[in-house]
Amino acid sequence: MLLASINLNKRLGAAGARANLTAWLGEHGVKAVLAQEPFKPADRTPPILQGFTFAGGDGNLAAWISEDLTSPTVSSPHPWVQRIELEWLVVLQVHLDAYAGAARAAQLAELTAMVAAEGDRPLLICGDFNLAPRPEDGLLGENISTFTTGAERAALRKLMQSTGLIDTTAEAAPVFTFERLSAGKLSRFRCDLALLSDHLTVTVTADASARTGRQAFTDHSALLVDLPVTLQKTEPDDVLFALSELTGHDPSTPSAKEGYRPHKTAMSRQAPSPASRVVTQHLAGPLGLTSVLDHGCGRGADIAHYRSMGLDTEGFDPHDDFGWPRPDRTGFDLITSVYVLNVLPDPWQRIQALKDAASFARPGGHVVIVTRSPEEIAKAAADGGWTPHHDGFWSSPSKGTFQRGIDTAEITVLARRAGLVPSSDAPVLPLAGGCHAVLTKPEA
Repeated sequence: MLLASINLNKRLGAAGARANLTAWLGEHGVKAVLAQEPFKPADRTPPILQGFTFAGGDGNLAAWISEDLTSPTVSSPHPWVQRIELEWLVVLQVHLDAYAGAARAAQLAELTAMVAAEGDRPLLICGDFNLAPRPEDGLLGENISTFTTGAERAALRKLMQSTGLIDTTAEAAPVFTFERLSAGKLSRFRCDLALLSDHLTVTVTADASARTGRQAFTDHSALLVDLPVTLQKTEPDDVLFALSELTGHDPSTPSAKEGYRPHKTAMSRQAPSPASRVVTQHLAGPLGLTSVLDHGCGRGADIAHYRSMGLDTEGFDPHDDFGWPRPDRTGFDLITSVYVLNVLPDPWQRIQALKDAASFARPGGHVVIVTRSPEEIAKAAADGGWTPHHDGFWSSPSKGTFQRGIDTAEITVLARRAGLVPSSDAPVLPLAGGCHAVLTKPEA
């Protein structure tokens, strides 16, 4: 889903600018519009954008969504920040103070607290920050501008470092998103930013056509953000796969709705999985295992294998019909998560599943995470004509089953978000080419 973030410099009230914006949105296939300073006065009735529904906001910050999509939940914690829920992703749209560096530094500190309160929810922060993240990102003439203070840059660094956000447009050579003559000199800034959770893979580009040429409608470049989010066209009747039993989440949160049915991907095995045989052959001895929990065990074929090898083993699967309820005890030597992350439809649920798995490990214990590879899933999707959905595919919309290929690097990033780190005593796990595995342990 393509999202556009842009400072409209209060021009949306003009019919010409509105027509140019609408044409630009159509050319690019934009589905969500986040606008800073869209119109004046701030409390006026929002202008109509053809093909879009007003989702919320005012003349400081406003959001529109394509009229064929369900409107997201929008709130305004402060006049300078707007919170938008796009399925599993939270977007914070900001317009920081345009005049005082001290005010911007204070707003960044408040933003840091807001992000921390979101926990491990995947996040995008976009909008006009009214600052240059690096000295070279702000020029007055050919010289470094003094507009941005060191305190602001320090507050921005703290925001990103403490919350695991990356500056997606920080190229080696700045791509300026704002240019205007100031006192006879050209003022150029990379001030329109998109900060993204580091475990997400998202393409962000700055489009200068919004402020250049005959069809320009503002003096800021637009940020085009290609999000791995599939919004509902209508309100679903079904319920998304509930992780509330697994994680204790409020059932009203996106990760606890129904409709996804990952349990339908569970295979009826007559023999243990290759992954479980690798565990007993290559991990049991080196790690001195005596107990195992198979987290997301499905029908439990691997549990029988572990028990046959003399390991004290239990299973857990949130699908009641499989008959593996949540264990009453913790303190297992090893937790296995085999082909679980692949079938969960968004990064937030994957992180929650890993956090829950880790909660069963003893101090010094391990969690082994096994996934199907991106290559294997891509081939299955091509062969089966699967429909893209979020960051993966509906493998069967009628069954409600989802699949995404996940490589070792992505496993590691998700695991770190869940409080797990790669184990330094990890032996090589000889799995088949269509699989990836990472041995982790809870962070000390």
